[in-house]
Amino acid sequence: MQNQQFVVSLLVSNHAGVLTRVSSLFSRRSFNINSLTVGETEDPRLSRMTIVSWGDDYMKEQIVKQLQKLVDVKKVQLMQSERTVLRELMIVKIRIRKGELSEAMEAVNTFRASIVDLSPDSISIEVTGETSKLNAFLEYMRQYDIIEMCRTGPTAMGRGNYCLENE
Repeated sequence: MQNQQFVVSLLVSNHAGVLTRVSSLFSRRSFNINSLTVGETEDPRLSRMTIVSWGDDYMKEQIVKQLQKLVDVKKVQLMQSERTVLRELMIVKIRIRKGELSEAMEAVNTFRASIVDLSPDSISIEVTGETSKLNAFLEYMRQYDIIEMCRTGPTAMGRGNYCLENE
């Protein structure tokens, strides 16, 4: 049994305290959360959580079983990577010196990113995609002075008929 990254999607009640109960479950059992995204669904009574963690098959099974016991958790699903679309959002602010803007814009276009803020001495760039794409973009941007950066962590949705609600 080797450790590997896995993604768990949850539908939960959309009210105060649910995130605390879910994250506490991980903490109490010494499971690490590598990434957690949460947002309201098309039904305002429900939120969708995407949790990325690492572990072996036993740990994955335990996480799913424990999450299913929580009253506010309506649905839990381990996402199968070949049947899942994973995307992440990152915003990077870099310092731009005279003559560097056109080269930076080339990278923005190559990575299909967008400039979301421009000032005389910096630009803020939004890039979305798979984690590997964001990592490659960030590595390229290291040649500039990165002022600040923020990332959402992956969010996941099943492809085609592979849906959280009807699996």
